Amino acid sequence: MSAVKAVRGAIQVAENSPREIHRASRRLVQELMKSNGLEETRLISIIFSMTRDLNKANPAAGLRAGGFAGVPLFCVQEAEVEGGMERILRVLLTFAGSQEQMPRSVYLDGAEALRPDLRS
Repeated sequence: MSAVKAVRGAIQVAENSPREIHRASRRLVQELMKSNGLEETRLISIIFSMTRDLNKANPAAGLRAGGFAGVPLFCVQEAEVEGGMERILRVLLTFAGSQEQMPRSVYLDGAEALRPDLRS
């Protein structure tokens, strides 16, 4: 039986440039899909959020350049929190999965510090 599942991930972007924002969005989504055994046809939607210091490009545009034509993509600005990490791109990916499937989050390039509880 199929169920709607969601998984989160984050990556610290190397610099505030279109090239790096697009690279980071593609890498993060690819790693989330790989870690969860997903194909594009199982994706329902992807929501990106970025910290205020990432303003040179929309990560959805970078992902769309590599496909994902049938997946709704949305981007918002992350809530500004005093002392928060800089240059963070987050993703919430919803997909069709099985009832038993346990989503596996992915945190990359320094963003692992956001979720020390997930370290193995």
